[in-house]
Amino acid sequence: MENIRVVFISMPRDEAKKLARAMVEQRLAACVNIIPKIDSFYWWDDAVQSDEETLLIFKTTQARIDKLIAYVKEEHPYDVPEVITVPVAEGLPDYINWVIDETGKG
Repeated sequence: MENIRVVFISMPRDEAKKLARAMVEQRLAACVNIIPKIDSFYWWDDAVQSDEETLLIFKTTQARIDKLIAYVKEEHPYDVPEVITVPVAEGLPDYINWVIDETGKG
């Protein structure tokens, strides 16, 4: 299980589907879920900012993380995009194997 990662990325809603589809097509993720509306509050330019964003949840492997992050840095509209990876400690073995199989084809 230590090879599986969940990745959280927030971004403007109008660009979320494009990024999600590209990541799956390139086998950087086996699956991407899109939570269509989140309200984000954060410090930027010495002030508290707020935006309506979309949260994308990627399922991938540790082996694909570097390429996934590089792609996000290249394609994401923000100067400093949120990219947070979390290791998966447990999961349904069939699902875990599916993630490994799908991202391994890239």
